[in-house]
Amino acid sequence: MYLWMKALHLVAMVTWFAALFYLPRLYVYHAMARDKGDEQAITYFATMERKLYRGIMTPSMILVLVFGGAMLYLVPGWLSQGWMHAKLTLVALLIAYHHVCLIYLKQFAQGRCTKSHRFFRFFNEAPVIALIAVVLLAVLKPF
Repeated sequence: MYLWMKALHLVAMVTWFAALFYLPRLYVYHAMARDKGDEQAITYFATMERKLYRGIMTPSMILVLVFGGAMLYLVPGWLSQGWMHAKLTLVALLIAYHHVCLIYLKQFAQGRCTKSHRFFRFFNEAPVIALIAVVLLAVLKPF
């Protein structure tokens, strides 16, 4: 049972991170289209962003939490280990990042987002750093 939970957790994690990488990239292009006044592209990006967030990103985040929680239920001793505390802290930060993405999604949809495409290029890097740290913690269990 544990290996099934682990496999499903990893599949959901890969899907969630793919969306965490792609949505801010769409924001880069959306901001560039906004700056050019390209209404057709703006509508196109808003649709893509909404579908990605609601259809892929949020369901995969929920599955990451469900299968991760199931693994912790099966191996509760991990909750006493420092690497798991660090990993769960990063997961909490990723959930916050996920919700900040929703704020920007709503701002773009309402034509209120004033952030530049350069801002979103940097914003897009946060999940990369988190992914590296989470994988290293989960594999190496350093403390």
